[in-house]
Amino acid sequence: MEHDQTGEYPHGLHAALAKDGWIGIALPEEQGGAGLGISEATMMLHTIAESGAGMAGAQSLHANVYATQPVAKFASPELQAKTLPGLIAGEYKTCFGVTEPNTGLDTLKLKTTAKRDGDDYLISGQKIWITNAQVASKMILLARTTPLEEVTKPAEGLSLFFIDFDKTDPAIDIRQIKKLGGRAVDANEIFFDNYRIPASTLIGNEGQGFKIVLHGMNAERCLLAGEALGLGYVALKRATTYSKERVVFGRPIGKNQAIQHPLADAWCQLEAAKLATYHAARLYDKSAKDNSISQHQVGAACNSAKYLAAEASFKACERAVMTHGGMGYAQEYHVERYFRECLVPRLAPVSREMILNYVGEKVLGLPRSY
Repeated sequence: MEHDQTGEYPHGLHAALAKDGWIGIALPEEQGGAGLGISEATMMLHTIAESGAGMAGAQSLHANVYATQPVAKFASPELQAKTLPGLIAGEYKTCFGVTEPNTGLDTLKLKTTAKRDGDDYLISGQKIWITNAQVASKMILLARTTPLEEVTKPAEGLSLFFIDFDKTDPAIDIRQIKKLGGRAVDANEIFFDNYRIPASTLIGNEGQGFKIVLHGMNAERCLLAGEALGLGYVALKRATTYSKERVVFGRPIGKNQAIQHPLADAWCQLEAAKLATYHAARLYDKSAKDNSISQHQVGAACNSAKYLAAEASFKACERAVMTHGGMGYAQEYHVERYFRECLVPRLAPVSREMILNYVGEKVLGLPRSY
């Protein structure tokens, strides 16, 4: 609550989790990580959110867990050794630079460019909604290395980099965005003007960045689903506690079915979404070793889990506010903060509507609608 009100990043939480090895939960053991999977990482972020830290607490670590998955899978051993041990140890934080103001979810139309200049690349363009950029000293950046009009397929020509993010460099202009919830983690708009990065920061092969980054995106859907679940469960816990303690007309309000039934319904929705979420996370992890599991299956599971968890979380958080009545609007009861934060999983990293588009086209075989 204090960090939400001050807008200060929870450095203490990050430091404590790094000290005990949690930042590297899903990163390779040879780089200092735990070598576990997205299933365990989802469980960790679910737990952090459910502790009361909510989306802000979980998202203070979020990019460090999922955005580094492509690094662990595709980066050269030299780049991994140079970047991952410090991140796992908590020596620095990273952010994820994909979204742009004029393309949104149309990732293949990204306009930020990386032009080769000897042993370097020059980055120019604009990114938006970059979480934790104010505290990060590294960025995983997706940029176009070949103009869109020169590639045979739109998915080609994008490249992924793991770069130093030097906010003192005049080639970077960073502007913080004031937002509704999750104020303990900053969101930003970033402008690059010929920002110079070494070619050695390239992850995998040039032009293959979109395929590489997809591995992180499915992981992110699982993690967001876990965070949404944690938020929904803590909101429900506060609502049930309050409904047992709040006495009106000589009886606790929790005796009334008008209070009981919506809370019970919210719990059922959370439980169903939890099953979908951990199924998706297990499928993601197993697909790395089991060729019979297609990326199509993984994508369908991860997208649907994120959708269901976001909706269940919204229902639980909204019901928690209403159960508290007028006090649900007061900061001291926390549920107004949870309600502000529960909109994030509905919007990010992909909206409800785009998930339904994905399911309609990729799962049900319906014509593309956009």
